[in-house]
Amino acid sequence: MIEVKKLVKRFGMKNVLRGVDFSAQPGEFVVLLGPNGAGKTTFLRILASLSRPSMGQVTVAGFSLPAQAAAVRQRLGVVSHMPLLYGDLTAEENLQFYGRMYNIPTMNERIGNVLELIGLSSRRRDMVRTFSRGMQQRLAIGRAVLHDPDVMLFDEPYTGLDQDASEMLDDVLQNVAAAGRTVVMTSHDLARAEELGTRFDILTRGVISASASRAELGNANLLTFYKQSLAG
Repeated sequence: MIEVKKLVKRFGMKNVLRGVDFSAQPGEFVVLLGPNGAGKTTFLRILASLSRPSMGQVTVAGFSLPAQAAAVRQRLGVVSHMPLLYGDLTAEENLQFYGRMYNIPTMNERIGNVLELIGLSSRRRDMVRTFSRGMQQRLAIGRAVLHDPDVMLFDEPYTGLDQDASEMLDDVLQNVAAAGRTVVMTSHDLARAEELGTRFDILTRGVISASASRAELGNANLLTFYKQSLAG
């Protein structure tokens, strides 16, 4: 579903990504871990067609980036740590706005199903500015899955959430992944990563330095694997 070969991204004279090789199969939940400044957000922005690679090959859902960016966006859902919603519209109106952009058939029925998925059916006609941070993040995920994408990208979705909101987001993410989508998520929360991911990739010094599936980790602790990867 995602294939990346020898990806390089430069900002001026600085190489942020130095030849990243990465792939994700249909249904995989890959958690991308690494220290601040490792290039995780830059990598996700390239997958989301929001930034162009300096060198290398990037394919998402069978389409090449950046040449076929429009086709990729039709098959992609993106959620960052900023919900980026319209506060003076209701939850339902926010979803209607994005639904029209994707020409979703039977849109009202689809919006109802999505609001049920994210647990906001009872707040569908409330202004988004009245929502808590956690509710806004759930609605952002609802917006991202509205067109039933094949691939979901999450960039630090738990940032700024309290414990209750984080637990509710856990349930939403598990439901999203259970639908068979390919998910790539960046996170600094190793405990949550360990619960959600089926594979864990470590990005450091501009490359994927280590990768392990949940099965390959076995009884090992993700924190231990992470520390060993950075030390290596």
